[in-house]
Amino acid sequence: MSYFVTTVQKYPEIALFLTIGIGFVFGNLRFGKFSLGVVTSTLLAGLVVGQVGITLPTVLQSTFFAMFLFAVGYAVGPQFIRAMKSDGLPQVIFAVILCIVGTVTAIVLGKLLGYNSALTAGLLSGGYTNSTVLGVAADLMNQSGVSEADLRVSLALLPVAYAVTYPFGTVGSAVLLANIAPRLLGFDLAKVSAEYERANGGAKIGTTAYREYSARALRLTNPAIIGKTVEQVEKMFKNEIFVRRLRASEDAPIVECKRDTVLTDGAIIAVSGGLAALLAYRDDFGPELKDVPLLDFSTEQLDLVVTNKVYAGKTIGEILHTLFGEPGRGVFLLKLTRSDTEMPMREETEVHRGDVLTILGAKADVAKIAKEMGYADRPVEKSDMAFMAFGIVVGSLIGAITIHIGGIPLSLGTAVGAIVAGIICGYLRSTMRTFGYIPGPAIWVFNNVGLNGFIACIGLNAALGFVGGLQQYGLTLFLAGTMVTLMPLIVGLILGHYVFKFHPAIMLGACAGARSTTAALGALQQEAKSNVPVIGYATGYAVSRLVMALLTIVVMNVM
Repeated sequence: MSYFVTTVQKYPEIALFLTIGIGFVFGNLRFGKFSLGVVTSTLLAGLVVGQVGITLPTVLQSTFFAMFLFAVGYAVGPQFIRAMKSDGLPQVIFAVILCIVGTVTAIVLGKLLGYNSALTAGLLSGGYTNSTVLGVAADLMNQSGVSEADLRVSLALLPVAYAVTYPFGTVGSAVLLANIAPRLLGFDLAKVSAEYERANGGAKIGTTAYREYSARALRLTNPAIIGKTVEQVEKMFKNEIFVRRLRASEDAPIVECKRDTVLTDGAIIAVSGGLAALLAYRDDFGPELKDVPLLDFSTEQLDLVVTNKVYAGKTIGEILHTLFGEPGRGVFLLKLTRSDTEMPMREETEVHRGDVLTILGAKADVAKIAKEMGYADRPVEKSDMAFMAFGIVVGSLIGAITIHIGGIPLSLGTAVGAIVAGIICGYLRSTMRTFGYIPGPAIWVFNNVGLNGFIACIGLNAALGFVGGLQQYGLTLFLAGTMVTLMPLIVGLILGHYVFKFHPAIMLGACAGARSTTAALGALQQEAKSNVPVIGYATGYAVSRLVMALLTIVVMNVM
């Protein structure tokens, strides 16, 4: 044990990774429906490991937190901007109201109980289950210019308040939204969610067996087709069916068809097209066969960003007639997306530079069209790290700007700058797809390692002052946390049901999102047996991440 203590004191990075590892192990354990969560487990692990006396530099803490905030902003950016511009505005207003209610509740309780800014921010962070508050408050404290001794005392109180209030914040919100609220408001959550899915074509969990476009192997027996060229046959079927490959018999070599290829009697042909066309015209060729080698050609579904100015202003019909002819025979246009919005698939719809065409076809043919029209936005494993790094730099520089109003210095802070940068960068990526790609797994790493690395630093640095703070503030702090948890939810249920008149399942999801509590969303999905609550959660979560970061500045100044 003495060797362990001496070593981690000498090499604090060991304590950091030990804390993160313990946090992930215990945070993923479930006890019935309850789980501490990785963030809380990491914080508690840091408070325990840190009892040996660990000091980590604040710059490491800030680095982890900037990584986390950018990743969060990048992930929710498209949803956030879309909601601000569209009919999601009521959900945005709803989320802002709940954030303000939770913040005002924490400030009022903090004033009544004589808490300082650190305790009040920790109370808000844990009771409102929003770890962003914890990080922004710590970041502002580190930049406040107070003495080192006062700073250490304040930073020790933050995790005390968070650790005491977070468990009820998680469990209480999940139980209230998923189990109590539907009974109080008189609706069956599973029933109303199913009705919404039937009315709006809600997506099901998992993948579907349905394929809109496919290929079939057919033996040619129809005399009306025998002896004709591929071009003639495809025109007979209105270019809804494409003859891709053929062979004269089962043992004959496979031939890649061109427009002038002649179809012979008894040949086995591979035809592709939409499912409706394949079913409608199948009997016009001959019996279907199982010919795996004939159908074994590579296909690809590709997002193609239009950058070639030649095609800017052309209609979908013109592009289909010219480009999807010989260069792309058998390539299908699945959808057209502009600025993260799906456009109507009509022949007269104009295509603009920057639009994204989702196409499907043989890999070689898809590549020809991509080369001609623009940029092939294929999923890759690498991240555009320059985009991320410069985004954080610009956002943090803007956030660090301080203005003085009435002698009071006001600044967004580098933390808010980082999350705003993430939102803008995420939205830019969704609208201009030629740069800024960060894969989903990488976002998960930046998000989780960033947040829990930051939380581990908080816990390790605050460990020695934690026990005394807990003894001094424990029960009163816990009760105050229940008020911060419940007050926004009660207000949200009343407003959502009677004022905004949201659909019940979407309303509950919006409450969970505005409270940024994933545990409540999981409970709602389980009770609803549906993903409908996610519709409300997405906007509320995106809004609350930014708004709570801004409101933390208010808390720190008021308290």
